[in-house]
Amino acid sequence: MPQRLEKLAVLFADICGSTALYDSLGDDLARKMISRCINTMTDKVSAYQGTLIKTIGDEIMVTFPSAEAAFHAACAMKVAVESDRPSGDIPLQIRIGFNFGETIKESNDVFGNTVNIAARVTAITRAGQIMTTQPVFDALPPDLQGKLRQIMRAEFKGKQEYQEIYMVICEQEDTLSTRCGIPAYRKSADNIDQMLLRYRDQSLKVNKERRSVALGRGELCDIVVQNDLASRLHIHIELRFGKFIIADQSTNGTYIRFSSGNVVHITREETALHGKGSISLGQSFAENPAEVVEFSISSNQVQHTHT
Repeated sequence: MPQRLEKLAVLFADICGSTALYDSLGDDLARKMISRCINTMTDKVSAYQGTLIKTIGDEIMVTFPSAEAAFHAACAMKVAVESDRPSGDIPLQIRIGFNFGETIKESNDVFGNTVNIAARVTAITRAGQIMTTQPVFDALPPDLQGKLRQIMRAEFKGKQEYQEIYMVICEQEDTLSTRCGIPAYRKSADNIDQMLLRYRDQSLKVNKERRSVALGRGELCDIVVQNDLASRLHIHIELRFGKFIIADQSTNGTYIRFSSGNVVHITREETALHGKGSISLGQSFAENPAEVVEFSISSNQVQHTHT
């Protein structure tokens, strides 16, 4: 069959932690759970005019006729896996990455730069997240553009230019999901929370105006940490639903020491920051790291004047 060019959204959805599932449950049971999870995801494909291209182990590759259809399908997949619990009492999370652009269609497969970038975006996406690209942002209507948050610029191997990467926020930012019957918690507009980060002679604020920052050894990070044990993109710190969340994306992990003296070590996971403390990238505090990032969170109450 001859090749033809077609503009499509290409989406990869990957089940996280499947290797550990095989180790803990055995091949037969783990395979059944992963199969049910894949079926849950593929059920959402046809609902948004999607085409299942292939299943690659615990990952599916799908195309959609538009960026908007891929956006809605990605959110539907995430919600379905989190709420329907296809793996029973054992939690499974997925990560989704998608891109939009010209593709090469041949037989029942698609190829090209758009596909390659979609796969690479998925590879840097954390469990439970949906990430996408500038071409998707540009192709979305304004109401959906408002649900994307630019979080980083990524340099992919073999590509000369940097790629703007966005996180998809499926729910409203100021309202927690109420799927479990818990009343939505809306943060008071009078609360002004911000985090101050200090490293060497640099200082940076995370607040409602700047909700996400990246730290690491790479030159494009918001704070570049001079530490050989730090990854190029080591952590993200994000203001999410009124909390400051630190997400580790590194090889050596991240150490957090709170003002109480309690130390937390995270690797490829996230946790909430509170109060004041220190962050060490890739090196424990017991090793007396020289390159430490200090953080402090303040919450101010706006005083209203009534006449």
